[in-house]
Amino acid sequence: MFDFFKKLLLQLSESISTSELEDILKDEKVILLDVRSPQEYRYGHIRQARNFPLDQIQTYKGPKSGKVYVVCQSGMRSKRATSMLRKNGYEAVNVRGGMSAYQGKIIGGI
Repeated sequence: MFDFFKKLLLQLSESISTSELEDILKDEKVILLDVRSPQEYRYGHIRQARNFPLDQIQTYKGPKSGKVYVVCQSGMRSKRATSMLRKNGYEAVNVRGGMSAYQGKIIGGI
């Protein structure tokens, strides 16, 4: 039972809400990876986000100092990417709810 709560606490500490991300984007220079497909990214994305599709995340070679925030459409792909990045030594943080929950400004779109 203790292992369950320990794992749950670890998962929560590795994630933030979209409103928390909005605050972070105002105050900090951040690394934000958008792990959606290039087509999804072109449809609309957060200005500071860099497109790095999930199927390429193992090749990510960004700086390991500081946090790497990860977003997708709903939070599922970004959760997987966060896990992979953490295994590679990054302090990765999942953005829960993804672009579906994000209320801030986006660029791109049709």
